[in-house]
Amino acid sequence: MWQKLMWVGIWLAFMTAPVKDLLDGHHTTVPTVLGWLGLGGFVTVYLTLVLRHTARPLATTAGHILLGFLAALALTLSLTLGGPWLVLFVYVSVSCGATLPLALATWAILAATASMTVIGVRVDHVSGVVPSLVVPTLLGGFAMTGVRHLIRTSVELREARATVAQLAANEERLRMARDLHDLLGHSLSLITLKSELAGRMLPGDPGQAARQVADIEQVSRQALTDVRAAVAGYRRVTLPAELAGARTVLNAAGIQADVPTDAPQGLPAAEEEVLAWVLREAATNVVRHSGARHCAITLTEVQNLDGRFLELRVRDDGPGGSPSGPPVAGNGLTGLKERLEKVSGALEIEAGRKGFTLTARIPLIPEPSALPLGSGS
Repeated sequence: MWQKLMWVGIWLAFMTAPVKDLLDGHHTTVPTVLGWLGLGGFVTVYLTLVLRHTARPLATTAGHILLGFLAALALTLSLTLGGPWLVLFVYVSVSCGATLPLALATWAILAATASMTVIGVRVDHVSGVVPSLVVPTLLGGFAMTGVRHLIRTSVELREARATVAQLAANEERLRMARDLHDLLGHSLSLITLKSELAGRMLPGDPGQAARQVADIEQVSRQALTDVRAAVAGYRRVTLPAELAGARTVLNAAGIQADVPTDAPQGLPAAEEEVLAWVLREAATNVVRHSGARHCAITLTEVQNLDGRFLELRVRDDGPGGSPSGPPVAGNGLTGLKERLEKVSGALEIEAGRKGFTLTARIPLIPEPSALPLGSGS
């Protein structure tokens, strides 16, 4: 604000002519008082238009009224008090550049310059004043149109940066919500299953129940570690760990699991992490919703017209239907689709009478080295 006021204040140097005219005592008391009042009102309206309108436009009607008042005041003071007051048209021109659209401002600046010239030639002893004011009037008006454009652009840029920052914050919150859903959904499902199993074993087999409780403690600690890592921003899941975890959670739920023993080697970190999240969510959904007795997980390399892909497929023999229900934005299947889209992957879902199949594909780079894929166990 102060920088803008200092820049605008440079133009007030032209006000020395009317101020000097009032201080020299060439006018009687009444014209002098009215001149001071008119000059004060003129400067106030001028600063209002230039300082306010360049950043945040006034209402069109209010801007036009103030601009008309400024022009009328400049016209009246110039005709009644003489040539030194012609400099007011410089400020009228600057105000036009600051207030009006470019096309309209061009004509208004030219009109202000022409009016100043016509009035000047009709007032005595201004033959040297009018030529010296024509250039500042034109230059000041057109320069202000450029300054206004720069100021508006700067304001819009700051607003755009604030919007981008807000969108980034929203995206980070969405990522965190999705990660926590994936992390805790898997772990809590396993804890629930083992708790139920321990409860059934407790009366007849306390030793086995104790082992299940120990597993619950281990899973809980791991879940706490994962949540802390996710909040800290450095957590990364891996495909080998999720293959082992899927085998454990499926077996604990009494589902026969056919899971590869090894994970592909040489996958980029981002692609591997996405597949790991897909596998974790898919295994969790099978345990929670499928009612299946058998689940097969495969990792294969496929070739089609679009190129070479690594395909993860999770198939169960449950009653059918979507294991997670309608996708919810930010959670479940929608969250998996969002993850895959970030690595140019795709998600396919097939629900039938004999089970549910989830297939995720990620593209492989052209002519990659062979990826050793594990066999089912």
